[in-house]
Amino acid sequence: MNAIDDLRCEVLVLGIGNLLWADEGFGVRCVEKLAAEWVLPETVKVMDGGTQGLYLLPYVQAARRLVVFDAIDYGLPPGTMKRVEGDEVPRFMGAKKMSLHQTGFQEVISASALTGKLPEELLLIGVQPEELDDYGGSLRSVVKARLGEAVDLALEQLRHWGYAPQPRHAPAESRDSALAMAAYEAGRPSVEAACRFGDDRFMPGA
Repeated sequence: MNAIDDLRCEVLVLGIGNLLWADEGFGVRCVEKLAAEWVLPETVKVMDGGTQGLYLLPYVQAARRLVVFDAIDYGLPPGTMKRVEGDEVPRFMGAKKMSLHQTGFQEVISASALTGKLPEELLLIGVQPEELDDYGGSLRSVVKARLGEAVDLALEQLRHWGYAPQPRHAPAESRDSALAMAAYEAGRPSVEAACRFGDDRFMPGA
């Protein structure tokens, strides 16, 4: 058995993005919410892909079906949700890149296809961000309000594929750290206490 066999799963549900840059954290917060509120079959793997880029390649290659949550610049009003399937997914993952992680994930999709190991079915659940350039910021309210809808779209797709998610009787803690959404938002210093756009010792007058 090789390493890919060890990772193999029927469905990979992947959240990508960076929690530290406001709406960039949308994809990660989606998988947190999904894992906290739903019990999924063992054949469905839920993963925080963060900004790992090409390190995600073996996980994508090992999946039969792939669901991706991400913040995508569709050129639409902030908070707009868009569902993209199949062959259209690579085009949207590469259009109007907002950050380094998107370039990396487009390469993951391309490499999976070139090696003949692209998942059979792809679904991208994306939201138009409102704000990205805010270090230490959380999701803006218009984006945060779409978390439930995004998770519902993923659950609907899983059921369509024949999997049966079950609601948890009590939500599980998705993170035991300062990066859990409530702790992260509560612990943020004021604008006066910390520069949110870089260290002014190195960026005077920015």
